[in-house]
Amino acid sequence: MYQKIMVPLDGSKLAECVFPHLSVLAGGCKVSDIVLIRVVEPFYQPSTPEYVLSPEEIDRVNAEMRAAAEDYLGRVTKNVKFDGLNVRSEILTGRAAEVLADYATQNEVDLIIIATHGRSGVSRWVWGSVADRILRSACVQVLMVRAPGCMPGI
Repeated sequence: MYQKIMVPLDGSKLAECVFPHLSVLAGGCKVSDIVLIRVVEPFYQPSTPEYVLSPEEIDRVNAEMRAAAEDYLGRVTKNVKFDGLNVRSEILTGRAAEVLADYATQNEVDLIIIATHGRSGVSRWVWGSVADRILRSACVQVLMVRAPGCMPGI
């Protein structure tokens, strides 16, 4: 049923709570490919005149964020073992929800598995929800996994 599963990760332990679900699905559905993805959103100069970064400083910040993402995905990919599966990682650049939805469509992903805080109400409005935006914009199946310790009404 699912041949290629995409797992967006944001560098947090919360995002990694999907791994047990991924393991069961991958084994039961005869998945062949798992793609672990980290999106790096480019740093943009704030519109405050008090402190202005040079283009070189902005490039350095963006390079450091990409290096941190590479390091994180390297560790996670090394530690995640699924027998007989092709597990690889990719780093994307841009606004997370949009680039993830586009990647899924362009790369024939069958399923996206993503963790969610389970926020609702004002806190969801304030913090936003990449998982919710992916659910609404992706043209593939999305499995949202609630983080451990989720509280209703938060």
